[in-house]
Amino acid sequence: MNAYDDGADVERTFAALPPAQGRGFARTWWGRTWLTALEGTALDTQQLKAGRRLARAGAVGAVSVRPGRITAVVQDRDRTPHRADVLLQELSGEQWDRFLDMTAERAGHVAALLDREMPTHLVEDAELAGVELLPGLGDLEPECGCGAWDHCAHTAALCYQVARLLDQDPFVLLLMRGRDERALLEAFHARGDASAGRSASGAEGVDAAEAYAAGDILPSLPGLPVLPPEPGTPPSLDTETGPAAGIDASALGHLAARTAVRAHLLLAEALRDGPGERAAEPEPSVARDAVRLAAGEPPRAVADRLAEGSGRGREGLAVAVRAWRHGGGAALAVLDEEWTVRGDSLARARAALESAWEADERPALRSRANHWTVVDAPVQLRLGRDGRWWPYRKERGRWVPAGGPAQDPATALATAEGAGAK
Repeated sequence: MNAYDDGADVERTFAALPPAQGRGFARTWWGRTWLTALEGTALDTQQLKAGRRLARAGAVGAVSVRPGRITAVVQDRDRTPHRADVLLQELSGEQWDRFLDMTAERAGHVAALLDREMPTHLVEDAELAGVELLPGLGDLEPECGCGAWDHCAHTAALCYQVARLLDQDPFVLLLMRGRDERALLEAFHARGDASAGRSASGAEGVDAAEAYAAGDILPSLPGLPVLPPEPGTPPSLDTETGPAAGIDASALGHLAARTAVRAHLLLAEALRDGPGERAAEPEPSVARDAVRLAAGEPPRAVADRLAEGSGRGREGLAVAVRAWRHGGGAALAVLDEEWTVRGDSLARARAALESAWEADERPALRSRANHWTVVDAPVQLRLGRDGRWWPYRKERGRWVPAGGPAQDPATALATAEGAGAK
C-alpha cells in the first residue's frame, strides 16, 4: 500500500449501523459491484453466509475508513470480538492527477459526486484514463484477528456493512483509494480556476457557435456548508427576574433545547439529501409529542408532567420513550396498536416468515393479531402496517421494544434475542 500525501492522515469513522433491513445490502450499482468483488473472491461460501448473518444482526461495530484500509470490530454470535480489516490498493499520485484532470473537464461528474451518486459514465471515463475506481476480483484483501487467511465471517460482515456506506456516499470509496472529500473538492476547484485563467489569457472573445454548443455544461458547484458539530445552546432563562405567572421556566428551557436539536437534525438531513422539496410531516398529537419531548431527557418535574399529560404514567412513558428512540412515530404506533392481519398482508407475512429461516432453524411461533411470539421464549415479532417487523422482548412481565425495524423477520428476531444478551 502506498500512502498519498493528501489523504494518508485522513480517517472517517461511521457509527455502527442498525441491523440491515431485508436480505440485500447494496441498492446502488457501485455497492453491488463492491460486493461482487468480495463474493467472487472468497473461497468459502459458508463464511460469506455467516458474514451476512452477522451484518444483518448488527454485529459490526463502528467502521473506520482511511486510505487503503477499512476496520471494524465484529462480534461472533457468542459475543467474542474480533478486529477485522480489509485492504484496498490506493491510487498513485499520477493516477489521481489523471482522474482529477478528467473529472474537472466534465462538470457533470463533479455534480454527480456532490449528489452522492457515482454514474457509470464517470467510472468508464476514469477507466479510459487508466484509473480503476471500483475494486475487482481479488482486490479486497482480508486481515482478521481470528487468524483466518482468507475472507472469514468477520471480514465478510465488514464488507457487507461497507456496501451500505457506499450506497449513501461514494466519497467513502474515494477515501479508501487515497483522497478525502475536502481534498478532492479543493483539487476540483483549483483545476477549474486554472482552466478559467487559461481561457481569460487567450482570445479576446468567444465564438458564438462554441458558446451555444457548450451551454449545457454546468460550472462546478460550490461546496456544501459545514454542519455544526452539535445543536446550538438556547439562552439561559436563569435571571434575577422570576418568570411570569403560569410560565414554567424548566419546561420552556427544555422545549427550546429540543427545538435546537430538531433544527440541527433537519439541517443534517438537508445537507445529506440535497435540494428538493420535502414532504410535510403531519401535525403530531399531544400524546405523541409528549413522548418525543420525554425522549429528550427533561428535568424530573417536566418528565412527571409529560407522564401525566400523556396518560401513560411513568412506567408507560418510559416504554414509549424506548419505542420512540428506536423508530419515532412509526415505532410508537406499533407499541400502541394491535390490529388483525388479513388478506394480502397476511399472505406476505406468512411468506416472509416461511423464507426467513432454514427449515431446521425456524422457531416455533404463536400468532395473535399482528404479534408473533416465540414459544417458550421472551421474544416477539410485531408486524407494522408498512410491512416491517419490529423486535420485542418481555421484561418484568411487560413487552417492550428491543430495536429498530427490519424487512426480514429473522433480522428482527436476532435483534430481540441479542438485546437479552446485553
